[in-house]
Amino acid sequence: MKISRREFNTTAFAAGTLLAGGGPAAFAGPAGVIKRPIPSTGETLPIIGLGTNRYGVGQSADERAPLREALARFHEWGGTLIDTAPSYRSSETVLGDLMADLDIRGDMFVATKVDKENPAEVDSQIRESQRKLQTERFELQQVHNVRYWQTSLPVLREWKEKGQIKYIGITTSRSSEYEELEKAMRAEDMDFVQVNYSLEQRESAERLLPLAADRGMAVIINRAFGGGRIFKAVGDQPLPEWAKELGIASWAQFLLKYALSHPAATVAIPGMTKARHVDDNFGAAHGPIPDAAQRARMESFYDAL
Repeated sequence: MKISRREFNTTAFAAGTLLAGGGPAAFAGPAGVIKRPIPSTGETLPIIGLGTNRYGVGQSADERAPLREALARFHEWGGTLIDTAPSYRSSETVLGDLMADLDIRGDMFVATKVDKENPAEVDSQIRESQRKLQTERFELQQVHNVRYWQTSLPVLREWKEKGQIKYIGITTSRSSEYEELEKAMRAEDMDFVQVNYSLEQRESAERLLPLAADRGMAVIINRAFGGGRIFKAVGDQPLPEWAKELGIASWAQFLLKYALSHPAATVAIPGMTKARHVDDNFGAAHGPIPDAAQRARMESFYDAL
């Protein structure tokens, strides 16, 4: 039997929730959450962040309620990095409202993006993000999908010099943009890069992740669950017995721990629209991280499916 990604997530949570395993009662808060440093400053971040591509909902309380619960849980776990973008429909507005309602903006590391060519348009887009996210300052501004990085990065640097952006970076989520991303990484000094990396999609480990380490750039991992084929490949089979050695209690944790085990990885940003997703994913922020031999074993396991 094969299951859908949504069913997979639900099953993964039910089969191996949290640490010693007991549903919501097992919630343990931020104690023991692994953090990693941003190379350019040494500031640390919890290794699980929040991707918000699916936070672009309407204004009704019913639509926003599960997102509010997920964001509140993310904060309770000690999560800080929230990644969004103007192109994620109403996500910036929704996040701005939810952070204000929960009164947690001061604890969050807010990352958003620009995707305009003209410097004046880039500047205007940043100001609009300020309005929607209800903040004067961003922890991170990124050039989205390597678009117009030559004209956008100078604008981001101006904002950084004024103290309204703390870090700057660039993103991609597809291999077709790797060549251009590598060009930008070699040409520019940046604090962050964001790239897709998973058991299914490992190409970025060939050149980009090592380059980020060499250039002193923090790495945000997106698409740690791959493009969806992972879930079909896994189906309904149980975790391998040896996964227990890594404190892994669900397939989501298996995939996140693999992505985060790359030496260059700083934080992964799975999408989490329900509190139970947050609980499950934060299981990957505790306990052992795979070493080189264990990473190879995980790859061999997946490749044999």
